Amino acid sequence: MTGDPIIATSGVSKHFGSVNALSDVNLELDRGEVVGLVGDNGAGKSTLVNILSGALLPTSGAVLLDGRPVNLRSPLDARRWGIETVYQDLALAPDLPVWANVFLGREETVRGPLGKLGWLDKAAMRRRAEAELNRTHIRIGSVQARCDALSGGQRQAVAVARAIAWGTRVLLMDEPTAALGVEQQEHVSELIRAVRSHGVTVLVISHNLPQVRELCDRILILYHGRIAGNLIAADTTLEEIVMWITSGAPVRADHDA
Repeated sequence: MTGDPIIATSGVSKHFGSVNALSDVNLELDRGEVVGLVGDNGAGKSTLVNILSGALLPTSGAVLLDGRPVNLRSPLDARRWGIETVYQDLALAPDLPVWANVFLGREETVRGPLGKLGWLDKAAMRRRAEAELNRTHIRIGSVQARCDALSGGQRQAVAVARAIAWGTRVLLMDEPTAALGVEQQEHVSELIRAVRSHGVTVLVISHNLPQVRELCDRILILYHGRIAGNLIAADTTLEEIVMWITSGAPVRADHDA
């Protein structure tokens, strides 16, 4: 930890009927920090990310930004606070060009005469999309290309570029490399490094433990809906991470959550 957390949770719990998906979760993420969130299936990872992204409301507890509680009642609320999410399915419109996907739901318009409804400012959106891709060193060719003509890694890059363009504070990534090959996985790692260099905090959910260990500063272990471990990635072996995931038991005393 390097300073005051940019985003945190305090006592967050989430119940679905009699099922406790999350119980008293406390986490803190610093500015420019890359943190891995790992755990077995059903541990509560996606539930936690959905709460941070505004897709779910917690049953109890609070989400804090810069130390102040905020109400994230929808993904739109989260976006207004500079929190963006890259989901596993990417949420791209395959029949639209790259620039249109970067501005999906945020289209810029030019006002018509006398202030009447105008038209899409396609030139401005193309320029902004190119600038965002260049800013993070993303190379996908022309922003005019349709997304269904891109490779899996390139489509992932478009989703990340869109999140970077609008996620000025926090980027949440849910299994960002699950469907990618080795080369494309490394490309996504490069994108995450580029994001952190701009001071954006990144939370990565992944089953790719070698990548998480290599890429992240810290690794949070979710076990049965609770934060069981808070590990320094560089000081932790893959075997230790697996033990935490499967048993929720500490391996070293100084790694207790």
